[in-house]
Amino acid sequence: MDQLTSSTADMEAGGGDDSMDVQGAAAAPQPSFSGCRWTPAKPVWTLLEEAAQLKTEGNAFYRVKNIRSAIGRYHRALLVLRGLDSDVMKPVKGFGPERPALTPEQEAVLRNTQVDCYNNLAACLLQRQSVDYSRVRDYSLRVLQWRPGDVKALYRAGVATLEMGDAETAKQYLAEACREQPNDANVRKHLQRAEEKLSRDLQKERAMYRGMFSLSLKSGSGEEINQTNRASEGV
Repeated sequence: MDQLTSSTADMEAGGGDDSMDVQGAAAAPQPSFSGCRWTPAKPVWTLLEEAAQLKTEGNAFYRVKNIRSAIGRYHRALLVLRGLDSDVMKPVKGFGPERPALTPEQEAVLRNTQVDCYNNLAACLLQRQSVDYSRVRDYSLRVLQWRPGDVKALYRAGVATLEMGDAETAKQYLAEACREQPNDANVRKHLQRAEEKLSRDLQKERAMYRGMFSLSLKSGSGEEINQTNRASEGV
């Protein structure tokens, strides 16, 4: 299953429609549109193919900068796969029809499609005028849970975490991405941003401690002067 091939620079570009609610598909209710609720009569491969087709449509919308429609297709693909995912369906086991057991090949297709959709959703969110960095990070971490070392997910997780103020964790994500793709200018740029923020924070911390130490010395010197004055006055 192909993943978006845009560069990290494309994924940072502004624009897009920021009017669509992009709640995570894993937490969304079952869809009401036809063909996306699993039933015993619907073959597993049919659902997997439907999800792959929706993902492909999402990629096509992304390429022409129709971010709203791309997001919609990726979420619909994830909803199609929801009933096949054993991790999602475990808590509701025993309610409704049992899902079919997936073959190892089907499990691989399922997970690859989910990973690509979450990765691409994170890319889409970075295109919006008002970026929800928390959701970008969550989607990227979900990708890394299933596909450790994914460079694009590491990059997006790093950017999102940095924008959320955690430069130390962002540096870890971005440093790992840089090890995988040392020539990627955007990865290096954001890694440098994280390092510069950490340096500024360290300088502020040192300045704060110097100020506290200076105040402590002044306070001690003042007390010594008072004690000397009292001694000279015979107090």
